[in-house]
Amino acid sequence: MSDTLQPLNCPACHKEMRKVFVPAEGINVDICVDGCGGIFFDNREFTKFDEKAENIDEILKAVEGKQFEPVDESLPRTCPVCGSKMVKNYASANRQIQIDECYSCGGKFLDNGELQAIRAEFETEAERSAATMRELYDTVGVKLRAMEDEQKEANAKRSPLNKLFRAMIYGSKSGI
Repeated sequence: MSDTLQPLNCPACHKEMRKVFVPAEGINVDICVDGCGGIFFDNREFTKFDEKAENIDEILKAVEGKQFEPVDESLPRTCPVCGSKMVKNYASANRQIQIDECYSCGGKFLDNGELQAIRAEFETEAERSAATMRELYDTVGVKLRAMEDEQKEANAKRSPLNKLFRAMIYGSKSGI
């Protein structure tokens, strides 16, 4: 979804957010400079700023020297673009930082300080990819092993019954 250029209200403190133009990317980022310091990224904008090597100078200038109001990060939030409920998800495979995401329009809201914390998690894209692969292996691998164990157990329980059916069909020579 492209930027509407209309001012958005912050999903955390409901104050009007300021659009900060990032020339290197040619996009506006919505920042709550007069409230909680949260940042809203329209669909796919977040990936242009989540790596340590990517330039966030304009964002840092917009929040520099400001004091921000605390907000209750556990409260549900509503997307300022489309009005859908936002969902909390981990920002990376490390599962340390949760951000608010809108499944309808793809927007992402980060509370004050979360962008810097996300960028500090990994030194390189290779480290981020390795952590993602470990998380996938740990999550999917554990589930696959559990499914294999369940199947072996089910097969073991069926075994006497299978032998009986084989004996009935093929006669007693099948090895009861």
